[in-house]
Amino acid sequence: LLPLALAPTSSSSSSSSSSAAASPGGCPSACYCVATPELVQCRYEKLEEPPKELPATVHNLSIVGSNLSVLRRAAFASQPLPDLRLLRLRHDNIHGVEELALQGLPSLNTLDLSHNPLLWVAAGAFSDVPRLRTLQLNQALLASPQALQEQLALALTNLTLRRLELSGNALQTLPLSLLTPGLEELDLRNNSLQRLTEVELLGLETPGLRGLRLSLGNNPLSCDCSLRPFLAWLRSWGSRVTDGRGLRCHGPAPHRGAVLLRLRPDGLGCSSSDGGEPGRLETASYVFFSIVLALIGLVFLMVLYLNRRGIKRWLHNLREACRDQMEGYHYRYEQDADPRCASAAGTP
Repeated sequence: LLPLALAPTSSSSSSSSSSAAASPGGCPSACYCVATPELVQCRYEKLEEPPKELPATVHNLSIVGSNLSVLRRAAFASQPLPDLRLLRLRHDNIHGVEELALQGLPSLNTLDLSHNPLLWVAAGAFSDVPRLRTLQLNQALLASPQALQEQLALALTNLTLRRLELSGNALQTLPLSLLTPGLEELDLRNNSLQRLTEVELLGLETPGLRGLRLSLGNNPLSCDCSLRPFLAWLRSWGSRVTDGRGLRCHGPAPHRGAVLLRLRPDGLGCSSSDGGEPGRLETASYVFFSIVLALIGLVFLMVLYLNRRGIKRWLHNLREACRDQMEGYHYRYEQDADPRCASAAGTP
């Protein structure tokens, strides 16, 4: 983007405004042109709709600090703008984007809607801009992030984006639905990401996203056991994270501020309350329980050893009692089997 030029003096401003009113296609009265009519800036003029008297040769148009509210259908099509490549609409209080809002901008390459409280985006909002390659939505999804992601996924269906900026949107998960095939750069800085899950990492390996590079700085990464898949992926594919060497842990306390790539996977533990795999606390609990069981078994063996004589005597008495009982059964069996006893019992 070209650097901002100083606004013209009052005399030159009035002359340019009058000339704009006199000659169609000149610099709009609510804006000013920098160097040439190819760069038009409308800053903090509280416009409620885009200016209509734009130069036909404009390349870069910046409207900042206005109150556009809704980008209507064909909002910039009052006259042909075949050469407009960059459209910056920051801080314009835009809540919604209608169908075909960018109609009449066939060369548009970059659209910046950052710092607007977006609430809804029509499915065909970005139709009729086949050359759109960069979409900037920094701090634009805060009002309704989940609903907006679903709407944006439909709006981006037929686009071939190369760069998507989503920084400062308090995102807690990777917005896979917004990653169109062929995307090369994704800016996710200053969000609320604690990790990238295994499902999200698998999504990054789909054929259309294997060349995607991420920016993940200033996210509250939680360096517990659930971060291990992302850490392993980062070690293998570090070149795909542009600021990967500078990523640091936000928590827990033992790792706060630590450089992510300097951590060992086996050093990332978590408790059962985290819902992850058993970590150091659970392992310590299992070890303690095993030690307690071993002590109980040892005490039992010691009791048996100290009472070995009494136990031996009890076993001897038990054996003798069983022998006497068996001898009694044997004697009765022999008496019943003796034929003399049987014949004596049968004589009257």
